[in-house]
Amino acid sequence: MTVCRRSVRNATHGAMHRATHRAIMRVVGTTISCALLAACADRAPATAEGTGTTAGAPIDPSRVAAHFPDGWRLPAGARATFAAQAMAVSNSPEASAAAAEILKAGGNAVDAAVALGFALAVAWPEAGNIGGGGYTVVHMADGRTAAIDYREVAPLAATRNMYVDANGKVTDRSIEGHLASGVPGAVAGLTALLAKFGTLPLARVMQPAIALARDGFVIDTALAGSMERATAMVTRNSQGTPYFPNGTALAAGARLTQPDLARTLQAIADRGADAFYTGWIADSLVAEQRRGGGIITRADLKAYTPAWREAIRTTYRGHTLLAMPPSSSGGVTMTEALNIIEQTPATPAYGSTRWFHLVGSAYQRAFIDRNVKIGDPAFVTVPLAQLTSKSYAKALAATIEDTRAAATKALEPAMAQAAREPEHTTHYSVVDAQGNAVATTTTLNNSWGSGVWVRGAGFMLNDEMDDFAVQPGTPNMFGLVQGEQNAIQPGKRMLSAMSPTIVLDSAGQVLLVVGAAGGPTIITGTSQVILNVIDHRMTLADAMRAPRVHHQALPDSLTYEDGGIAPAVLDSLRTMGYGLRKQRSLVNINAIMRVKGGWEGQPEPRRSGAAVGY
Repeated sequence: MTVCRRSVRNATHGAMHRATHRAIMRVVGTTISCALLAACADRAPATAEGTGTTAGAPIDPSRVAAHFPDGWRLPAGARATFAAQAMAVSNSPEASAAAAEILKAGGNAVDAAVALGFALAVAWPEAGNIGGGGYTVVHMADGRTAAIDYREVAPLAATRNMYVDANGKVTDRSIEGHLASGVPGAVAGLTALLAKFGTLPLARVMQPAIALARDGFVIDTALAGSMERATAMVTRNSQGTPYFPNGTALAAGARLTQPDLARTLQAIADRGADAFYTGWIADSLVAEQRRGGGIITRADLKAYTPAWREAIRTTYRGHTLLAMPPSSSGGVTMTEALNIIEQTPATPAYGSTRWFHLVGSAYQRAFIDRNVKIGDPAFVTVPLAQLTSKSYAKALAATIEDTRAAATKALEPAMAQAAREPEHTTHYSVVDAQGNAVATTTTLNNSWGSGVWVRGAGFMLNDEMDDFAVQPGTPNMFGLVQGEQNAIQPGKRMLSAMSPTIVLDSAGQVLLVVGAAGGPTIITGTSQVILNVIDHRMTLADAMRAPRVHHQALPDSLTYEDGGIAPAVLDSLRTMGYGLRKQRSLVNINAIMRVKGGWEGQPEPRRSGAAVGY
C-alpha cells in the first residue's frame, strides 16, 4: 500500500493527518493518494499541497508533457495514483476507502459507488448527503449504459411565487431555512441503482457508512474549515447537531461521531428506501419541516420516485461520451460546447490566445441555450436533438470571429446580467476490475444545504429550491437569470449543471470517468479535463492540474484562475474585447483514467480528497 506523504505546517495537523491514514489503511493492500488543499477554493491553502506517491504506474509514451504559465501554483509533471484492478476517487478519504472495501469484498463498481455515496453523507456532510439528490451515469462492461435522475423535486404545496414578497422582491427563503428544501431523492436513487446493477445486498454495501457514523472518524483541516465557515448559518437554523457542540465547530483532529445518522443508515440498510420515505425517518423529517415552516409532507416523501433516463451519447474526435440528460443541463451543454470546438479541425495549442477564444466562445454560446431552453422534461419540451446536433454546432461555430469576442447581449438580447450558481456539490468516480464504471454527482446545493438538520435522524437538508427560477427573468439570490422553463411547479425537478460523464475510447473501452462540483463551472471544468486528455494528450494528473477557464454567457466575461493565463495572452484577450474575471480556483473535479496496466485516479488537487484502489 502507498500513502500520501506531504509536509504540513503544524504538528496538530500532522497528528490528525496520520490518524486519518491509520483509519484508511485498514483497507489492506490499498493504494492511496490524497490531495489536501484549501478548504475554500478562493482562499490560500491551509496546508502544504502534495500529490502523494504512486504505486508503479507505467509511463504512457502516448501522453505529452504539459506546459503551464510561469508561476502557476500547480506545476506539471505530477503523478496520479495507479491501481491495477479498481479505483475510487472522491472528496473524502474515508468515503473512497469505503468504496475500496466493497470492491475488495467482491462488489462491482455500482456496489462500491453506492457504498461511497452513503459514506459521503457521514464524512463530507457539507455536500455528501441523504437529504439532497443527484445523478449517476453507469457503463457496464457488458455494454449496458444507464442514467438515473434522483434530483430533488418541488413539494406539492410549492407555488410559483413562494419566495417573492408583497413588494415583488425575491427573499432569501429559497437559500436558507426550512422552506428552501426540495423533496430529497438521494436514498431512492442510490437504492434503485444498487437494485438494478449491483451484486451485493444493501446491508453489506452500507456497512462502511454505518460504522463511520457510529464509531466516528478524525476530522481533517478541510472539513474543519468548512464547519467553521458554516457555524453561524447552521446554528441559526438547527440546534443539537454533532458538528457544532455548544455552538462551536469541532476542530481539526477531533473525532466526529453521529449516532442519530448511524441509526438512520441502519434503518435504510434494514428496510431499504421505504425506511426513509415512509417510516420513522420520514416522520422526523416532516416534524422538522413543521417546526420551521417548511412544506414537505409525508405525501411528498411517499410520492418521490427516481427517473431512469437514456444517457446522452455523443462523440468527440473519435471518442464516445456518455453524459447526463435533463433534468440536468450538464450533458447537453457540455455536448453543445464540445461539438462547437470540434468544428475546428485541430484544437489550438493549450494556453494560447486562440485556445481561450475558441473554448470561451463555445461555452458562451452553449450557456445561452442552457439558460433558456432546458428544464425538467416532464414539464417542458427540451429541443434535445437540436442542442446536441453537429450541424447546429457548425452553425454556431460560424458565428465565432477569429479576432473579436462576441457580446452575449448581441448573441441573445433577451438575457439580463447573471452571476454564479451555488457551488457546493460533490462528485465521485468508481471503476472495477471488470471495466464497469460509475460517475455520480450529488448535492445539497449550498455548502451545508439549507442549514437545517433533521433532529433524531441526523442529516442535513438541501436548499435546492433556489435552483428554480424563483422569479423568471429576475436574478435569484445567486444572480442566475433563467426563464419560464425552470419556473417553480409542484413535483417539478429544478434545473442542474451536474455533469457526471464517462468517456469511451475508439475501441469502446472506458477511458475516463469524470465529473465535478462547482455550479455552472461543473460543465466547463469537466469538459476541459476531457479536452486536456483527448486534444492535448495530457496525463490525468496534468489534465487535472491545468489552469481552468469559464464562460457562462452572463456575466459577459471570461473567468480564469489566478496565474493560469500568461500575461501576454491576457493582453491579447483584452484587445479582442473580453471582459476578464480572476478567481483563486475554479471547480472541484474527481476523475479516473484508464492507463496501461490499470487505472489512475486523481482527486481535485485544489481541494481535498483521495484516490483509493488496489
